[in-house]
Amino acid sequence: MIDKLLVANRGEIARRVFATCRALGVATVAVHSDADADAPFVADADQAVRLPGNTPAETYLRIDAVLDAARRSGADAVHPGYGFLAENAEFAAAVTDAGLTWVGPSAKAIAAMGDKMAAKALLADAGVPMLPTWTDPAEVTAFPVLVKAAAGGGGRGMRIVRDAAGLAEAVAGARREAAAAFGDGTVFIERYVERGRHVEVQIFGDTHGTVVALGVRDCSIQRRHQKIVEEAPGVLPDDVRAELHEAAVAAGRAVDYVGAGTVEFLLAPDGQVHFLEMNTRLQVEHPVTELTTGLDLVRLQLLVAEGEPLPVATTPPADGHAIEVRLCAEDPAQGFRPATGTLHRFAIPGVAAEFGPARGLRLDSGVVDGSTVSVHYDSMLAKLVAWAPTRAEAARALAGALARAELHGVATNRDLLVRVLRSPEFAAMDVDTGFLDRHPEVFEPLLPVEQLPVAALAAALAGAAARRAAAPVLAGLPSGWRNVPSFPQVTSFTVGDGEEIEIRYRLDRTGGLAEWGRKGPLLTDPVAEGSPVNTELPVVELVTAAPDRVVLDVDGVRRAFRVHRVGSSVFVDGPDGAASLTELPRLPLPTAELAAGSLLAPLPGAVTRVHVEVGQRVAAGDLLLTLEAMKLEHPVLAPADGVVTELPVPAGGQVETGAVLAVVDPEEDPQ
Repeated sequence: MIDKLLVANRGEIARRVFATCRALGVATVAVHSDADADAPFVADADQAVRLPGNTPAETYLRIDAVLDAARRSGADAVHPGYGFLAENAEFAAAVTDAGLTWVGPSAKAIAAMGDKMAAKALLADAGVPMLPTWTDPAEVTAFPVLVKAAAGGGGRGMRIVRDAAGLAEAVAGARREAAAAFGDGTVFIERYVERGRHVEVQIFGDTHGTVVALGVRDCSIQRRHQKIVEEAPGVLPDDVRAELHEAAVAAGRAVDYVGAGTVEFLLAPDGQVHFLEMNTRLQVEHPVTELTTGLDLVRLQLLVAEGEPLPVATTPPADGHAIEVRLCAEDPAQGFRPATGTLHRFAIPGVAAEFGPARGLRLDSGVVDGSTVSVHYDSMLAKLVAWAPTRAEAARALAGALARAELHGVATNRDLLVRVLRSPEFAAMDVDTGFLDRHPEVFEPLLPVEQLPVAALAAALAGAAARRAAAPVLAGLPSGWRNVPSFPQVTSFTVGDGEEIEIRYRLDRTGGLAEWGRKGPLLTDPVAEGSPVNTELPVVELVTAAPDRVVLDVDGVRRAFRVHRVGSSVFVDGPDGAASLTELPRLPLPTAELAAGSLLAPLPGAVTRVHVEVGQRVAAGDLLLTLEAMKLEHPVLAPADGVVTELPVPAGGQVETGAVLAVVDPEEDPQ
């Protein structure tokens, strides 16, 4: 029996494992980096051991440090979670050699499936169809191809290449990214199938010879080769489902598989099934399988590790439908680059359960109010899962909960997820791995730009209400009210990528909104100087205004806005979407002026390579340098033709958000 379990991981998967351990009465141990010292998963554990440092290589990827933590805490078992060391055969062997119980497949099975080329050969001999694959770029004979990391998943170290000219750089970049994420830079090349569906089978094996398929998941909607929407059961013909189950069980039996694993396939448009890889661990998307089978997969992992037989020997029937989305810290205004910062509020309405069975909404989150999103780790904040009797009901419930969520302080991919779930194509199951490439409309924000002034007005009125509430005298008078109407109240904000919007309003003696307008470049021409009224804006009446809630009647329709202020940041959540605003000071202090053509770091990270030299002439779009952050590489491109005049950060240098990475002077004469 397992008495005390150490989870060699972080974030939501550590919290997920701890939740099942609490239900079973198993004591828990967390390991954490310095950056994670105050993270929720550390607080969830009964004990915690510090791994000095911040980067994965310093902390979660150190086998010796994790084993020492187990020894010091008295843990008698280790669960690897997913990512980091989860599919490292050396780690599995080291845990077993230390006399601890390893919650996972054998080191031999991990090694067999971890060598993805060897795994392909093994399963090809068993009759599973394979895509053409190469290890030497010089041998590639057909395009497009996909460069893939051999030692991990999650979209890390993956590149689509459509012609021979881009292959060498794609292979080099994939190797660097895979080494940073998994500690192994080995890659291979595989034929890329256009409009294929990514489907996978959850399998489970025990030490008594049972290997069972627990159903098919569809994970086709991906961005940067990383899954963002997953569902179960996959919508498939019965014969294809049976073929997938049979192939997955055969893969498990071929390596005497024990524990939870996932066999991934590509379903081509012609119906052909192609093996992709086998992940020898619990997957990120395991909750959709749990909700449709009624099984706690972490509980099964622990029971199997203790030598117990599986309670199921055949594939259980699916009950209802479950859809999961990965909510990530990513900035849509910056091309969905990973975002960092403090999560001031993280509230999702209607959640029925966290980390466990739920007939409704389930939340598996690695963050809470006040959590810091660091540059050191993956950008995923949480997984939100909806179960319902039908797929359509699950999609509607999930989209509604996401749209009403209050996510303040860090930019996220929430709007993208909602638009995907509400798209007609998703409803019709017209999905494949190229879905997002074909549907650019899903990248539009939920809040239409023409409705932004009303959200900004709500923010301005909430601010006025807060000032009135804090006023030591005459608190009952409307803000800015004068017996004789004069120039209106003015509040200015920046929004998105720095555009400014100015809200002008005047309240009457009853506190009602006498008139309002806006000035700024977002929608129409600026209003005439001295006139607070813009006739192109909707007719708005103020119903109530409090520091945290404003109700407006907009063209005859009453709308409530939730307003949350943190310093100069104002977050407005309304019925049509959310707005994140920064209120500008009325008397701003002078700031240093940046040189024209300055390129700034979009987030903290390390400059891994500098591709140009000072004095070099570049063309718009040329690669200047590469920034690595949150386990991904981010190219920094020349914004226009010109000459590189400054490169203040050398290769290997660390930078903070807003640091100058390069200066390209478009006026510089090369002579």
